[in-house]
Amino acid sequence: MKKPILIVTALLSFCLFVNTSFAQTAPTGDVSVTMAGSDNTSVSAFLVKVANLNQALAASGPFTVFAPTNDAFTKLSTPKLDSLMADPAKIATLLKAHTVVGKYAKDDIVKALNASKDRKVVFKTIDGAGLTLTYTGGKLVLTDAKGNSANVLLYNLQATNGVVHGLSDVMGK
Repeated sequence: MKKPILIVTALLSFCLFVNTSFAQTAPTGDVSVTMAGSDNTSVSAFLVKVANLNQALAASGPFTVFAPTNDAFTKLSTPKLDSLMADPAKIATLLKAHTVVGKYAKDDIVKALNASKDRKVVFKTIDGAGLTLTYTGGKLVLTDAKGNSANVLLYNLQATNGVVHGLSDVMGK
């Protein structure tokens, strides 16, 4: 049980000390490679590997991944993190619930919100669930079907098969 925590702690520590700027002009990899290349979403990329979702997320897509940031994972309790790390299928379910079919950059999202009468946009995840995006209190807020929500903090990490946005929290935990 302590080994998964040690691995994630080491990975988070590494991410805090490595400062990789993300000035991207052209995408150089799929969404999981893009997450791995960002010092803000590398834990999500690591979990993609643990859950064996690399090939699925390397497909042509396009995908929009609302990836919990590294800081979002530090908010999880130790027992929750242990439980998650012990079960790759659980990790896969969690990550699929953060991945949307289609490519939606920030401008696309803003346009869709402005066109919506109720200022909400519903996206379909790759597992068929819905994610609702709203503009609340000056922030873009993503809410899953269970009522879990997170703020969108990072935008438009471009990938060859989609785009990655960073979230403040892990939804569906």
